[in-house]
Amino acid sequence: MLPRRPRELPPTAGLPLQAADLRPGAATLASDLARQLGTPPLQLECSGTASLLIALTTLRELQPQRRRVVVPAFTCPLVAIAVQQAGLELQLCDLRLGHFDMDPAALRTVCDERTLAIIPTHLAGRVADVDDAMAAARDVGAYVIEDAAQALGARRDGISVGCTGDIGFFSLAAGKGLSIYEGGLLLARDPGLRQRLADTAARLVPRRFDWECRRCIELLGYAALYRPGGLRLAYGNPLRRGLRRGDPVAAVGDDFALTIPLHRVGRWRQAVGAHAATRLPAFLDQLAAQAQRRLPRLRRIGGVEVYDDSAGTGGTWPFLLLLLPDQKYRDAALEQLWGAGMGVSRLFIHALPDYAYLSAIVPQQDVPHARDFAARSLSISNSPWMTDEDFETICRTLEAVLAPMRASSPHSAG
Repeated sequence: MLPRRPRELPPTAGLPLQAADLRPGAATLASDLARQLGTPPLQLECSGTASLLIALTTLRELQPQRRRVVVPAFTCPLVAIAVQQAGLELQLCDLRLGHFDMDPAALRTVCDERTLAIIPTHLAGRVADVDDAMAAARDVGAYVIEDAAQALGARRDGISVGCTGDIGFFSLAAGKGLSIYEGGLLLARDPGLRQRLADTAARLVPRRFDWECRRCIELLGYAALYRPGGLRLAYGNPLRRGLRRGDPVAAVGDDFALTIPLHRVGRWRQAVGAHAATRLPAFLDQLAAQAQRRLPRLRRIGGVEVYDDSAGTGGTWPFLLLLLPDQKYRDAALEQLWGAGMGVSRLFIHALPDYAYLSAIVPQQDVPHARDFAARSLSISNSPWMTDEDFETICRTLEAVLAPMRASSPHSAG
């Protein structure tokens, strides 16, 4: 492993909070962000997963004869947990080979008259192919829920993600751009559906002083420790403990509870988010510029595939997502970089069927492309705290790891 960096880099580029953000203020976070993003009114919930749960519950009540929810086989385990908690049936869809989007042919194979919703995922800030999901959904009379948890601020043809499907949701969790430690935003284009989402939340989501107090304390900790001097305690040391135990699921934080807590977000946390949101557009522009400056260097490394924006889209850049040629090379790179405090990590450890703790709620399906993606992918933080020297160290490490592959290539002698 490389020598540990003196100060820990985060795996994602979150917007750091400032002392002035912690002052009291108006609870205008949802309306401020809707105006900033140009979306329909946004509904604030206690997490992105809670937003998904409310969306699924609402759709289940609209179409009680439909029970299946189609999700990419490589996505956050919390999606599967939300489907289970909503009393619905998970249906996995394999990916396109070498991509995070659902395979169009596989998607049509798994959709039928039992399908309630399809959930395309804007992964790593990149914009998913929602049009194909919409076409597949319309063929069978299903809904589309855009999972934009990692893509607050991303756009397609100048319009915010989340606005193409019937419903969209964002996450305000720790490290995800703008954060109130845990929070979520829910939207719907149709006013009638938007009202139903609000009615469902009013019925399901209680006021829980204990949970909100806990989140306030966690937000204060986040404000204090989300910086290179504090991240070793909050992130780096737990990561390395998980790696030493041989438990990558715990190391990356994929070991979620099987029940999603529901509670209402208090006025103070809303005010903190509203204060910080004024800096979000400039921060996202800074991350995009930094990513576009660094992507060419990664592309010069033979054997590395780097994900960028597709035509007509402008994603967000919490981290850079890479595929290496096979798991052997990916693991060799992680052996050098993962525990070194360099901001290199993995997105999700497994395809959904391969999490042992989800075995009771995730069907066992053959999803080879999702498993391949899980085996070959790694992420590099796009935090402004990563210096050019740090980034060059990562690139040189990748070059060294991939050198045997290049040496054995028939074209290497040219």
